[in-house]
Amino acid sequence: MFIPGMRRAAVGLTALAVAALGAVATSPEQADARPKPVDVTLLALNDFHGNLEPPSGSSGTIAGQPAGGVEFLATHLAELRAAAKKKNTITVAAGDLIGASPLLSAAFHDEPTIEALSMAGLDYASVGNHEFDEGAAELLRIQNGGCHPVDGCVDGTPYRGAGFQYLSANAFKTATGKPLMAPYAIHKVQGVKVGFIGMTLEGTPQIVSQQGVAGLSFADEADTANRYARELRRKGVQAIVVLLHEGGTQAATGGINDCVGMTGPIVDITNRMDPSIDVVVSGHTHQAYNCDINGKLVTSASSFGRLVTDIDLKIDRRSGDVLSAAANNVVVTRDVAKDPRQTELINRYKTVLGPVAGRQVGVTSQAITRSQETLFGTSLGESPLGNLIADAQLAATDNEQNAVAAFMNPGGVRADLDAGPVTYEEAFTVQPFANNLVTLDLTGAQLYCVLEQQFVTGRTLYPSATVGYVVDPNGTTGTVAEPCAGTRVVRGSLTLGGTAVDTAATYRVTVNNFLAGGGDGFSALTGGTNLITGQIDLDAFVDYLTAQSPVSAPTLDRIRTTAEVPAA
Repeated sequence: MFIPGMRRAAVGLTALAVAALGAVATSPEQADARPKPVDVTLLALNDFHGNLEPPSGSSGTIAGQPAGGVEFLATHLAELRAAAKKKNTITVAAGDLIGASPLLSAAFHDEPTIEALSMAGLDYASVGNHEFDEGAAELLRIQNGGCHPVDGCVDGTPYRGAGFQYLSANAFKTATGKPLMAPYAIHKVQGVKVGFIGMTLEGTPQIVSQQGVAGLSFADEADTANRYARELRRKGVQAIVVLLHEGGTQAATGGINDCVGMTGPIVDITNRMDPSIDVVVSGHTHQAYNCDINGKLVTSASSFGRLVTDIDLKIDRRSGDVLSAAANNVVVTRDVAKDPRQTELINRYKTVLGPVAGRQVGVTSQAITRSQETLFGTSLGESPLGNLIADAQLAATDNEQNAVAAFMNPGGVRADLDAGPVTYEEAFTVQPFANNLVTLDLTGAQLYCVLEQQFVTGRTLYPSATVGYVVDPNGTTGTVAEPCAGTRVVRGSLTLGGTAVDTAATYRVTVNNFLAGGGDGFSALTGGTNLITGQIDLDAFVDYLTAQSPVSAPTLDRIRTTAEVPAA
């Protein structure tokens, strides 16, 4: 890594040595004879999530412009490479390229996305948590190729695997202690070596189904980066880039190339990284930022292919050190020509998908968004679409399973619903994970504990219309070890169907299998008993839309504060 003081010291020693030989360069011509730095351009993206077509609604804009779509992304990448002229360009990504994808990609196990990004020139990508949605064996198939073990080659053609290298330094096979995939790659550019270390967040097991991470363990991000940085230096690599699927958030006043009030895990992780690491391409939080953290360039390109981060490096030709690093987040506008090869790919998969995607499953009387209301200064409140999904899950289990309440996790609500007809594809985009509904027994005391755990995890469970409770902003928050010790939820305020919950009584509650397994940190749900697994959550959602159309946005009155409901 380039550290000005160290570089000056090194130059000084060299000058003394040369002077001793009587060969000090004094003329401009002699000075210019020194080797010029090698210019390297990195083009980076993250959290693509299979968005081959431009995302709809607010997810399809950024910085006030319509953005995204792989046809336009490929063109922008090509133009940025052309603009680099003599520079050497490497295209990289920081995870979640697949998973939680629209139907056009997900219906084919995200093979179309891998094919599209390979064709667009991607070279290296770290794994994200969503790369593990279908388990380690499926991730290896995505990398190496071959037909799906259950569904076969869905589009009728062989799947050849990724044309780029996935890197996974901190996901280890528990049985052997070895990395699941290659931890790093070395890319030579005009004689200098650039090292890329790829990782996902250490907390992946908490946000992926247990089946997805079975047989794997995940190590600390900074410790892992430092370990492999040392190994790279032993191999003569001084320019080191980390592709990390973990990130942060800047203040709302910051633009796509700002770093205002940066917070989140990426700050601590970067601060603990070895000085030899020069650049951190990050992701996971779906934010855009362009930061200097502890002398390192730290970037993120938001999500869904709406931005490309253009990173310029100057590398010393002799030492291999990075002399300077600068970045610019570029909007993937839709005012450029579509890449014809990407258009052909999209049309080919659309043809195979057939009429299923366009089948109308319901009607909305207004737009229903996933945005959360503010609850005592933070975005921890209810969501219109989240509440609607919880209502659908209760409707699917209230008769056969005697459920009296349902709760939906916010991370499972992936897109908004526009006003008007709702197609199967649109419903799928909202709920793409194919989780099963699970109805289980919880005591009233356990229910209170689950709700208190929301404030420990920083995630709100969207409640069905049968649920009501009051939150005290001045209450205490429990701990990871003792979430039930919190006092955020006013005791005695929790009602189901209008009746106060008895802490000693037992209630049938529906969640998805991800939550039932303790996902998103809701470990209190693993204490449920008499579990019965039901239908797929998407099917329940589609059935509800069909039965209840036209559907309106639910009122956000299920979670209230003590300011709205003063204590008796």
